[in-house]
Amino acid sequence: MYKNVLQAIDGIEIYPLISFGIFFLFFLGLLVYVFVLNKSYVEEMSAFACEDSDNLDTHTSGGK
Repeated sequence: MYKNVLQAIDGIEIYPLISFGIFFLFFLGLLVYVFVLNKSYVEEMSAFACEDSDNLDTHTSGGK
């Protein structure tokens, strides 16, 4: 039943190509972003995960 409904729509064959194109461009852009990303920024952000939670509280509350 669904096969007959989809076959009756004119131009339906373009939608899978458009969705694949969006999917491919998104992940290609993400890959370019990862390779262009500044390595020192990544190391700085990864250091936040290793900090003490008490130390984080003093940074966010202004040391009060």
